[in-house]
Formats: sequence, C-alpha cells, structure tokens
Amino acid sequence: MDSPPIRVLIVDDDALVRAGLSMMLANAGDLAVVADVADGAEVVAAVNQHRPDVVLMDIRMPRLDGLAATELLRARREPPEIIILTTFDTDDHILRAMRAGASGFLLKHTPPPEIVRAIRQVAAGEPMMSPAVLRKMMSYVAERGADPRRERARKLLDRLTEGERAVAALVGRGRTNGEIGGELSLSVATVKAYVSRLLTKLDLNNRVQIALLVHDAALDD
Repeated sequence: MDSPPIRVLIVDDDALVRAGLSMMLANAGDLAVVADVADGAEVVAAVNQHRPDVVLMDIRMPRLDGLAATELLRARREPPEIIILTTFDTDDHILRAMRAGASGFLLKHTPPPEIVRAIRQVAAGEPMMSPAVLRKMMSYVAERGADPRRERARKLLDRLTEGERAVAALVGRGRTNGEIGGELSLSVATVKAYVSRLLTKLDLNNRVQIALLVHDAALDD
C-alpha cells in the first residue's frame, strides 16, 4: 500500500500567502494541507484537531508570534515537526527558532521545489539546515567568543562517549544520517541509534538543537 500523505498545517497571518502555499503544495502528490490558520494563538487547537506531521510557521503574527507558538508545540508529548517560513532572516530569529525546537528555517522567497523537499525532509526526521543558516550559526559563535553558554554546552557534551561526540559534530555540520554513516563507516540504523542516544543524554528534542549545542560549544573548531 502507498504511504499516507504528509499532513501539513500552514500558519500565516497573510491570507494570500496561505492560499499560495496551499495551491503549491497541492501539486505535490505526497503532501496534504489539512488546515491553515492566521495566528499562532490558533495553532494548538488546529494541531489537536488535524494532527499535522509538519507545521509551516510564520514568525510575525498579531497575537502570538511563531517562535512562541513553536515553543508551545514542541513542549507537547508528540509534537509535529516545525519549519519556520518567514521574510526575516536575522541571527536572532534563526537562533530563537532553533532553540525553540524548529526543524527548519526557510525564507518566503525559497523556490517551491525546495519548500516541498524541506517538508519531506523534516517529516522523515532530517532537519532542514540550509548552508546560509549554518553560516549564520558559525558566524554567531565566532563573533561572541567565550561565554557562559559555551561553557554550559561543553559540560553537556562532556557526557558523551567519543563515538557520540563524533556523530554530534557531524550533526552540527548539517550532515544527514547517510552522510554521517559514510564518514564514520557506520550503518544508517547505527547512526539513528546514536542520534537517539544524543537526544536522551542531552535532554534535547531534535537534531537542530544538537547542532546548536555543538556550535555553542565550538566542538567543530
């Protein structure tokens, strides 16, 4: 039997954006837009009702912004994956989105095929970290120098075994499970097991947060 479609919820205060995204995603046979809402304050009810796999989330909305809504959703027992889709690409927005638990960050001028690919990727458990986002993360770490957040991150990473640290470092570089397996001569199943252990040991809820912790610690310096 064919796999069920990936269920997508669109959250944006611009009705034209919601309509455009819905039309675009309707052309992808393996995606289904289950609902769209106009404000972050409506997100929890929409998720309860429609059970999306992936949420496309705007940042700036009138009552509850997308970053706060992301934090609410990621605190759930079984949260959906979240892709931040916005016109704002400042370091602060990117880092807040990642710390909140978003699995991806896209600008609204991203070509439609890339948006579709990102949805498929995060639904499969692989974060969508574009090279531009990774560069911003690395630049942020380089510019701020040593601080308490770096020391905290390094203490957390000290809990890891040598193998776990190697996997964490490659997650921090945006590598997929297959790429990590190729570099470390591990099977994809073994890499997935490593990532699961990392999330448990570090008390994190997705791979993007592992990557952010690695950059906070400057593990790949």
